[in-house]
Amino acid sequence: MRRVRRLNAEVAAGQGELFTAWRYHPVFTDSPFEVLQAELRHRQHATIEQVIADGKGSALAHLPSGHFQANAAWLTLWTITHNLLRAAGSLAGPFHTRATTATLRAHLVNVPARLARSARRPTLHLPDRWPWQHAST
Repeated sequence: MRRVRRLNAEVAAGQGELFTAWRYHPVFTDSPFEVLQAELRHRQHATIEQVIADGKGSALAHLPSGHFQANAAWLTLWTITHNLLRAAGSLAGPFHTRATTATLRAHLVNVPARLARSARRPTLHLPDRWPWQHAST
């Protein structure tokens, strides 16, 4: 058993904590890593679990068949789509950086728009009152 001692984070201006004290978190592990390395690995696992949960809420819930090749293609396409949506979300702003795949699809992808061509240049006309227009320009 390893015990990790942490200080509470500093409180910004305003109301302080009721009880300022040390917090102790027990860490049980059989890994050969030091305490900080083991905690970092644990936090990285928590991150990937959120990605998998997000995927199960979208394309991973509907694997198309019992055939390995079809499922492999589906997973590859989901991975590409997930990475592109994450990149678009990080470019769109701090709210969309942490948003789920469903939110990114609703706010940034499923947008009624009209594509026009003038002087051999395509122009995308977005809705006038689209709340996330600043994120795409």
